[in-house]
Amino acid sequence: MKLPCPIPRLAAVLLLLAPSAAAQAEAKPGHSMYGPALDEGPRTRPTRLSGIGQSHFAITTKVPEVQEWFDQGHTLLHSYEYWEAERAFRWCVKLDPDCATAWWGLARSVGPSSERFEAIIREAVRRKDGVSERERRYIDAWARAYEPDLAGAYELRDPKRDRTAALVDELEEIALANPDDIEAKALLVNHGMGESRRLANEALLREIERVAPEHPGLHHYRIHVWDGEDGVQALASCRVYGKIAGALGHPNHMPGHVFSSMGLWHEAGLWMESATRTELAAMNARQVFPFQYWNFPHNRNYLAYIQEQLGRPEDSLAGARVLLATPRDPEENDPTESGRGPYHQGKEALLRCLAKFERWDELMAAEGIVWRDTPEEKGQRAYFAARAHVGKGQLPEAAEKVAELGKLLDEAKDGREGFERAYREARAFLQLARGEDLAGLAELSRLAEEQAREFEDDPPGDPQVLYTALGEAYLERGAPRLAAQAFERALEVVRNDGFALSGLARARHELGETEAAREAAGRLLHVWSRAEEGLRWLADVRSLGLDARPIEAAAGAQRVYGEVDLTAVGPLDWQPYPAPELDALDPEGAAVTLAEQRDQNVLLVFYLGAQCPHCVEQLAKLGESAPAFAQRDTVLLALSSDSPETNRAALEGGPHAFRLLSDRQHESARRFQAWDDFEELELHATVLIDRLGRVRWARVGGEPFMDVAFLLGELDRWKDAAR
Repeated sequence: MKLPCPIPRLAAVLLLLAPSAAAQAEAKPGHSMYGPALDEGPRTRPTRLSGIGQSHFAITTKVPEVQEWFDQGHTLLHSYEYWEAERAFRWCVKLDPDCATAWWGLARSVGPSSERFEAIIREAVRRKDGVSERERRYIDAWARAYEPDLAGAYELRDPKRDRTAALVDELEEIALANPDDIEAKALLVNHGMGESRRLANEALLREIERVAPEHPGLHHYRIHVWDGEDGVQALASCRVYGKIAGALGHPNHMPGHVFSSMGLWHEAGLWMESATRTELAAMNARQVFPFQYWNFPHNRNYLAYIQEQLGRPEDSLAGARVLLATPRDPEENDPTESGRGPYHQGKEALLRCLAKFERWDELMAAEGIVWRDTPEEKGQRAYFAARAHVGKGQLPEAAEKVAELGKLLDEAKDGREGFERAYREARAFLQLARGEDLAGLAELSRLAEEQAREFEDDPPGDPQVLYTALGEAYLERGAPRLAAQAFERALEVVRNDGFALSGLARARHELGETEAAREAAGRLLHVWSRAEEGLRWLADVRSLGLDARPIEAAAGAQRVYGEVDLTAVGPLDWQPYPAPELDALDPEGAAVTLAEQRDQNVLLVFYLGAQCPHCVEQLAKLGESAPAFAQRDTVLLALSSDSPETNRAALEGGPHAFRLLSDRQHESARRFQAWDDFEELELHATVLIDRLGRVRWARVGGEPFMDVAFLLGELDRWKDAAR
């Protein structure tokens, strides 16, 4: 059925009601008075937070309350909680716009890699004469390091220095000039981890510890300093950090890093799952989506990796598919663009798990994956297809994919190293499958050593430790001694790796080394004590009849993953959050609620009324696609602060695709976060609500959202996912 469309009459009526161009330029409806830099980011006021740790950074302000909010934002930054920190600093700016240090904190919360940084640090520099000498030095440090050309005010001391290295230089001078300033030392460690030796950083951390033993930055940065093979140095800080700042995701996430690097897989899983649940609970409470929460996709991917290491592929794959199914976003989570958002992290987790557990048919299908037409993605797809064909014994097909990789390598101009590694690895597995043992074993051995030298579990994109694959190849060829050596080397790369322990137990058994085989089997039984049934690596070891008992062979006691109930922390999987209450009036003055729209999807647009030409343009463009929305059982609602009478005048002449609704006191806008608490102004917002009354996606900001194809695509994804 063809629906009537509000163009051109709605556009004409609203434009007639709009103010003059001069008034528009002065009012800038929907935009921050400070410019585009503050049109992005959180727009709702912060709340007092507990369970985040404590730190203090004295500032100069005319409003005493600002110090409290600044300390909250500063403390949150010590845990990389950028979104919530930005809210705190924006509130500081609202309360005291002339506080230069508040602007400095805000600049740090958006980060120097953001396009917003320059405009914000410029505001700090403009006001710096009103703060103390100490505060000015911090402002100057960030401005000099990252924006040296700012109004011609700065000059890099060494133009050849990296920007982060330049900031470290500045922080060193501040710390030397202020030996009692523990915040200078904490920030120096944070920004200097890649510039300084670990022992030097530890010395600074111990100076902080003598004064503030529960400082969140102290324990967070110590974990980063020692994360890896020497994680034992940070074990105490892991537990303290999680205790003092456990209401945040990152203080749960980082201990998971350390425990996994040490092979404490059960403990790692509990911490990483706590981080996941904590962040999901925060997202639901704050109406934030996974693509807006910087660490959540990485966190969930890492949990999937740990679940793999615990022998729980179904849990891992479930997490990967949750990431793939989270809301897309044309800027933050677009499968057709490169990135590290939820989709890309979910894709990495899915492919890694399917290949690791040799689920070749599922890997070939790779449901949920959108392959881009780029050399990098063509290479990745060919690599996994080659591995799957080899695993299934389809050698001619595998050879085609290896040849495809070789061609991509020849044509590659950038990123040749990645193509070369994929090509060599796929070719080595094909050679072994063809019986070309000498060439295949030699190449796989070289590749395994190369991987070992640069292996990072952050989490790894590689589906397996290649020394484990080498060990299995030796076992298949009747060389258990060489196999045992390869498996031992694999356990140096990834401690307590279940796949390597399984191979080691079998290799030692073949060598007649029963006690050594029993020990390896016992270690496997501990790591995989809550593994899924039917894993061949575990079944093969059990079939040896070693009468092994679980052995804890890690540096530290662990709880058991799967035996600790974490449901009270928060949900494990992202779900759309319930839509806030809608309380609006139609053009006749009758109340309209979302409950009336049940069993239909809703496209809800908050616009700025007759005075906003961009809003008129948005409604017109969306209205053109009214039939397409109707085909997807989607009703179109548009809210503004215009009166019912104004809306009635705009709609004279017949029915239209949109229902124009009145939100006179901005009550609904506030509930849907289409209101800027910092500057007390209306915002553009476009919200997709499903037939169960849950918000699936939203965009709030200074500009109206115009991408109709994206909105229709998201509606289609929900329908397809429900089948």
